[in-house]
Amino acid sequence: MVGSIHMKAMPVILTEPDEIEIWLTAPKEEAIKLQRPLPDGVLEIVAVGKMQD
Repeated sequence: MVGSIHMKAMPVILTEPDEIEIWLTAPKEEAIKLQRPLPDGVLEIVAVGKMQD
């Protein structure tokens, strides 16, 4: 999904309130575990193509 923007991009999508605290305050080794694939069907592409103003 992000590959068209940057080949090495890995978004972090925080799905639970406690994940926000972990991402912001935990040691890198713990926070990096939040970079994981989401289950199928969780993300949806709603637009494609060049953005227009």
